[in-house]
Amino acid sequence: MTKYILSKSTFLKGLQCEKSLYLYKHHYDLKDKTPAHLQAIFDQGNAVGLLAQELFPGGVDASPEDHFKIQESVLRTQEFIDNSESIIYEATFQFNGVLAALDILVKDQEGWKAYEVKSSTSISDTYIQDAAIQFYTIVNSGIDLKDISIVHINNQYIKNGDISVHELFTIESVYDRVQEVLPTIPNTITTLKKVIDQETAPNIDIGIHCSKPYDCDFKGHCWKHVPEYSVFDISNLRINKKLDLYDNGIITLDQVDPNDAALNMSQKLQVVSEQEGTIHVDAPKIKNFIEGLEYPLYYLDFETLSSAIPIYDQSRPYQQLVFQYSLHIQTESGDIAHKEYLAKADLHIDPRKGFIDKLIADCGTRGDIIVYNLGFEKARLNDLINLFPEFEDEISSIIDRLKDLMVPFQKKWYYTPAMKGSYSIKSVLPALVPELSYNDLDISDGGSASTIFTQMVQGAYTGDYDQTRNALLEYCKLDTLAMVEIYRILKILII
Repeated sequence: MTKYILSKSTFLKGLQCEKSLYLYKHHYDLKDKTPAHLQAIFDQGNAVGLLAQELFPGGVDASPEDHFKIQESVLRTQEFIDNSESIIYEATFQFNGVLAALDILVKDQEGWKAYEVKSSTSISDTYIQDAAIQFYTIVNSGIDLKDISIVHINNQYIKNGDISVHELFTIESVYDRVQEVLPTIPNTITTLKKVIDQETAPNIDIGIHCSKPYDCDFKGHCWKHVPEYSVFDISNLRINKKLDLYDNGIITLDQVDPNDAALNMSQKLQVVSEQEGTIHVDAPKIKNFIEGLEYPLYYLDFETLSSAIPIYDQSRPYQQLVFQYSLHIQTESGDIAHKEYLAKADLHIDPRKGFIDKLIADCGTRGDIIVYNLGFEKARLNDLINLFPEFEDEISSIIDRLKDLMVPFQKKWYYTPAMKGSYSIKSVLPALVPELSYNDLDISDGGSASTIFTQMVQGAYTGDYDQTRNALLEYCKLDTLAMVEIYRILKILII
């Protein structure tokens, strides 16, 4: 069999950026390393795809022994069709130098139908292009497709007992939308083949296509001339304006005109602060914020897990489920105590019940509860009210006591160039308290904490459980200790 030139994924890559396609084919070594959180997304997508096969049980699997032998699947698929199999998983076809694998191919009384499974909750334009190249390849391989559908997650599904695949998944025909795109496919294939045959990479500069619809995995190579801190870090500036600056040769903040009409007051402050090396302090507003707090102060941070396939009863796909918190408690005299909760990583024990029981006990009944990005904790607490209405009064009382330490930085009552345009706690902490750092932790961000705990719950984690639990506790503890120290610095500023 002739070696294929394009796969479904490289076809889509070429649609997003022809340079990315060329680099993938000729300079794969320049590809960015896949980050752990992205690999977790890929793994989750694979799990969703396997579960969706239960919508059409009893099929045969055309998957190859390994990915490097993918063309074996083309031959295997044809054998299954010749043997009158009516449900084929990973059915694979090749035509015109394009190879495309389909999640599920089904023949019912109406004829052959194609089903592509996605772990998202809606259908994007990219998915239509994805389905169109599949349709093109399958039909031109001699299969008379009567319909093609996207199978995606129903985010309103609530687990209650065993997963109901017919409730978890939504099957949506995209046949008509595919027909609209189909006429463009042959010319696009011809264009992308020519790109691959070029002697050098296409001369395409950085732009919106580097991140839409997906982050390109050659971004590290194509963006290497852009410094770590650049106009792309101007806070809340529209990407089109950032690119306008870049296209005009303005890359670093010292090149930006602070009187540019496109900049708002907050952005101008950031630019001037960088150019002049000045720290901005709005002492009256910071003082008003601090004097409005009631002791004892409770510094609180949550960690959550989420999964496309709900793990626990009374939860939805992708719902953020609390499994851990850290709580530093500070009296007006300055004494500090620490409390924490980390659920047992168990498929059969919902972490939320133990979480809320201990949180209510630890938070007492008076004193403000300081969080960083109040909307997140508030939303999780409201979820707990829905799950445990018997605790509505206690949880509502906690919500009423929440105060957001992010506000002084978000509103730039305090700003230093070291924050580099960001008001996230990961940027504010090293700017105000450089002796505290996440860099030395085994787990150093919330995404990793969520991914690792989810793997532990599902029995997929291969590391040391006890050591990892300690790492989770240390990470979450630093988040609330960071708030204690940031608050301390704010108090010094207004003395």
